[in-house]
Amino acid sequence: MDRNVTSPGSPVLHRTADGSLTLFDGGRDAHYHSVFGAIQESTHVFIRSGLQAIQRDHVDVLEVGLGTGLNLLLTWIRCMEGKCTVHYTALEPHPLSRETLIELDHCNELGWAGLQEPFLDRMLAPEDAVLEPFGGLELRQLRTPVQEFAEVDAHDVIYFDPFAPNTAPEQWTVDVFSRMFNALRMGGLLVTYCAKGQVRRDLQAAGFNVERLQGPPGKREMLRATKPFPSWL
Repeated sequence: MDRNVTSPGSPVLHRTADGSLTLFDGGRDAHYHSVFGAIQESTHVFIRSGLQAIQRDHVDVLEVGLGTGLNLLLTWIRCMEGKCTVHYTALEPHPLSRETLIELDHCNELGWAGLQEPFLDRMLAPEDAVLEPFGGLELRQLRTPVQEFAEVDAHDVIYFDPFAPNTAPEQWTVDVFSRMFNALRMGGLLVTYCAKGQVRRDLQAAGFNVERLQGPPGKREMLRATKPFPSWL
């Protein structure tokens, strides 16, 4: 999972169980993705349970914690395959360097070497720059902390992917989830790898309907939260 780092450290490469690379932040004693498989986890949690589950031809995605860009890249590949078009907004106060992104080699790992330069261009773009749509995806990257995000009725799916609650508790509050609730359109989905009981209760307190789903390899459960339609509709 791509973890939104509050204080950037000096992450080092770590190969996960499915062969794909992630980063380990020694300062936080935390990995950016599951050690059981970075690609497997991102695909299961964010693509299958979020992007595909919304079942729309065009999807407005908000990601909290762009990190290594793996969720972005997996979404982009869906677009390149003609499955959907996406307008992607990513919150990342501390973007990674070009050198680190090249070392991670996500494009080659996924068999899409031709996306390497367009991927780097978008990952390294200035804040709020909107590059021309390419392959069905348009990206806007913001340095805004999730605690300050204030868009309303603008997104269909939220990839909620910061560091875990014990590492970055300020990003897992009822206030933050209320902001996410407001950011979604009715019927929109928030998906996250975290299945802690307190997270589920805080999502419910913010107004979401929450369900536990089977987790990715190495994890029993994950959460998916839906912004319900008003009862009068």
